[in-house]
Amino acid sequence: MTERHQLPTRETPDTFLRRTRIGAAVALLLVAGAVTSDFLDSAFWADHTMITGIVASLLVIAISAAILNELVERRDRQRWAVLAQYVLLDLVRTARASWTGILALAGLTEREPSTSLSLQDGSSVVADRAALRDGVAAVIADPEQRQALQRAVATMAHHCNDVLGRWASVMLTATAYTEVLDHHVELYSRIAWVDGLLGHYEPIDDDRGRRRLSRSSPAVQLQRDFDDDSLCEMMVSIVVLAEQLDRTTLALAMQLVPLDWWESRTQESATAPSHG
Repeated sequence: MTERHQLPTRETPDTFLRRTRIGAAVALLLVAGAVTSDFLDSAFWADHTMITGIVASLLVIAISAAILNELVERRDRQRWAVLAQYVLLDLVRTARASWTGILALAGLTEREPSTSLSLQDGSSVVADRAALRDGVAAVIADPEQRQALQRAVATMAHHCNDVLGRWASVMLTATAYTEVLDHHVELYSRIAWVDGLLGHYEPIDDDRGRRRLSRSSPAVQLQRDFDDDSLCEMMVSIVVLAEQLDRTTLALAMQLVPLDWWESRTQESATAPSHG
């Protein structure tokens, strides 16, 4: 019988707050039910004092815990909102560099990736899975472009390691953002997986340390079939996930600290009197 492992959760960043609010709502509904039942049948509660005391204590604990969790989480989010936005924007930058870089290598985008129009064009390409898959397959089939792709993946893997090492401990201190980081770690893991396979099967440099590290990659042990088709599918999945994380993480970051706040701060700094 095959052992089944629990898969990582896939929830929104607001899941934690939603759970606490649902708990508070349930507790309030129970209070309302108890009050209503008291009007309908007050004799029951009067005749069962122990049950009444236990139910009352549980309701107080549930409501207090929900309120406390809400206040603590809200305080933490407000306390480091600017830092959280900075971290999220760094995650966006890494995801964007990943998917736009692969599209550019495949010749599927024309404009610079810094413009809104280029991002819209790129998102349209990603949405067209057939065109995306054909473009990536063409890169893999060309020897020179394949080497360029491998170097790009190696660069992305190195950068992802830097970003993860820089921000993992920070993001994990706030429960509301652990899911966001987990999604980006999934992207980084996919990139590292491909980097390990390419570095082992198709080394393109004389860096013995890097080649030895690639041979130690678990991907080499676990990936049974590695051919052009499987490589294409993995690269397409990286592009799709990175583009999705680009959009969703950017939206979350701008919810934390809107542009209006930054503009007001800029104006305050410009008009503040000098104390020099």
